[in-house]
Formats: sequence, structure tokens, C-alpha cells
Amino acid sequence: MTDSRRGILLGLGAYLCWGLLPLYLKLLDGVLPGEVVAQRILWSLIFMAGLILLRGRWAALRAAFTNPRAMLILTTTALLIALNWLIYVWAVANDHVLEGSLGYFLNPLVNVSMGVIFLKERLRPAQLFAVALAAAGVAILAASAAAGLWISLSLALSFAFYGLLRKIAPVESIEGLTVETILLAPVALIYVLWLAGQGQLVFGQHPGMSVLLALAGVVTAVPLLLFAAAARLLRYATMGLLQYLAPTLIFLQAVLLFGEPLTLPYVVCFAAIWTGLAIYAVDGVRHGRRQPNTPVA
Repeated sequence: MTDSRRGILLGLGAYLCWGLLPLYLKLLDGVLPGEVVAQRILWSLIFMAGLILLRGRWAALRAAFTNPRAMLILTTTALLIALNWLIYVWAVANDHVLEGSLGYFLNPLVNVSMGVIFLKERLRPAQLFAVALAAAGVAILAASAAAGLWISLSLALSFAFYGLLRKIAPVESIEGLTVETILLAPVALIYVLWLAGQGQLVFGQHPGMSVLLALAGVVTAVPLLLFAAAARLLRYATMGLLQYLAPTLIFLQAVLLFGEPLTLPYVVCFAAIWTGLAIYAVDGVRHGRRQPNTPVA
């Protein structure tokens, strides 16, 4: 399997998981967003420790901690992903799923821009047209959602910078995510203990909800691992446009399942984005047929 094909499969897996995440978060109704994020961090740490042990990656994990450049990048990405989680969980809990979908519609455009600016990637004419068409649709949607625009912009920028930094971090995806969770775990634990002291901790009080919170480790870690692996195999612009899968699923859930109103700007944006994606996909297939396959070692 070529690097590109493998990366696309990994990326699709990550974005499918993220696209269905609101369904999981809605099951946690009544849990404070801060506790949801803290539980995600703590259970992710347990999950990642088991994965490191199973795959015998302790030496690589120690190497990451002794690499100053890696630690600087991963400290930054840990803060970015924690901020992204907190804003998104709050948005879903407070019926701002459409604003969340807008944030992840914006994010691929930010990814493409960063790929061009920081990684010196170049887009073919058809790709430029596809991105411009999607950008026009997102601009219409952004203009109609000014009240929740801070949610959208915060989600888009935090995750775009997270993806860029993880792409250049000199560590593999498993070690990188483990380091991030280790760095965040002390703060998460302190917050959970504080909630317990205030009598506001849900975990341990309701069996069903406790199980759902415990699953947060898998729900959090698996798509991040898939994303980090895909980002190392694909061009950043390709990663950015693949990500439209997640906000599209989020958008559909917001309208069809959660009853959030569908306005004309959303309809226009949705049509523009998927038209742009179709153009980008056709161009990618045509270009790929002219390129030799590069096997994965």
C-alpha cells in the first residue's frame, strides 16, 4: 500500500470518529465540561500506558522526554488540544453544535493556508479553485453565525496549529500522545479531586455515566493516533480537505438529531464545500494516476 493511500485510510478513520463524537458527548448530559475533559485526559493516559507497554515502546517514550525540541513542541500541543477539547465539549453541552461544525469547516482552510505558508506546499489550479469555493461557502456561514463565531474560530485555530506542530514533532504518534497526556494529567487529577471535594464529581456516583466517562480514554486516543499517523504520511493540504468529513457529520447531527435550526447560509455553505471537495477529489485521482506508487517500508 502506498504512503498516500495508507494515510488517506488513517485520516478517514480519524475524522469519522470525530464526526460521531457529539453522539457520545450528548450521552454525558449533566456532567460538567471540565470533568469530561479531565476524565478524557486521565483515561487516555491509562489507555496509552497500556499501549506503550503492549508494543514495548518505553525506550522511545524516554527518548521523547530527553529531546528538548520534542518536549517544547509537545508541551504546546498539549495545551492546544486541551483548549480545543474544553471549547468543543462546552459547545455540544450548550447546544452550539452548528457553531462547532463551522469551526471544523474553517479548520481545513486554515490547514491549507498553513501548508502553503509554513511547509511551502503548492496547490494545482483545480485545488486552488476547490479551496476558494469552499472558502466562499464558509465565509457566508461565518457571516451568519457571528454570535457563536468565537467558538468556531477557537476550534479552527487551536486544532490547525495542533496538527501543524504534530506534523513537525520529532516523535511518533504513540509517544507524542502519551507525552501530551502525561503533561496534562496532573492538572486533570487536581481538578477531579477538587470536584470531588465540592461534591460535584459525577464519576463514581452513577454506574452508567461512570462507564461512559471511563470510555473517554479510547474515544479520545484512537482518533488522535489515527490523525497523527495520517499527518506524517499526507500533504498538509490533503489532510485539511479530508477533514470536511467530520464537520459534515457534525452538521447533519446538529440539524437532524439535535433539532438546531438550518438556515439558508448553512445550505449554501454545505453545497459550496461539497462541490469544492468533488473538484478536489477528481483532480487528485487524475494527478495520482500520473504518479508512481511509493511503497511503505
